[in-house]
Amino acid sequence: MRSKEKKRFRDIKQKKASTGAAPGKSRSPFTYPYASLGEKIKAFITDSFMLLMPIMYIVFYLVMGGREAFGEDKLTGWIYIFIPLVIVQTLFLAKTAQTPGYRAYNLRLIDESTGEKPSFLIILFRNLCALLSFFSIIGWVMMFFRKDRKTLHDLLSHTAVITKP
Repeated sequence: MRSKEKKRFRDIKQKKASTGAAPGKSRSPFTYPYASLGEKIKAFITDSFMLLMPIMYIVFYLVMGGREAFGEDKLTGWIYIFIPLVIVQTLFLAKTAQTPGYRAYNLRLIDESTGEKPSFLIILFRNLCALLSFFSIIGWVMMFFRKDRKTLHDLLSHTAVITKP
């Protein structure tokens, strides 16, 4: 009896037998080419330089009057930075499902239930959750331990970053 169990486990592991789901049915109707960790990090760095740096420059020098003024009131300065960043990223993702960094590395944001571009509200929710993930650090570290490389904000919004076919 024991050898039969091992054989069945081996067949499942090698995808020769089903996992017990109904015939012809799988857990998810879609399979996606999830973006690799390296692609996501490179896209993040590209977005940081193309979107975040201009906003930081404007806030530092035009809005706050210099780095010294920013240093005196950092909380207000960071709020002035993150609100436009969330708005700009949300607009990019709502229009094409790509930010400049995603476009450079051929990545795309999708709604996992449909496989299509997420709605504006889902994208806005995802970007707001990304801020919370950024400050908690745990949300971003998750992608180093998950096979699908999803972050906390991807899990909460039921979205995924995929390699564009």
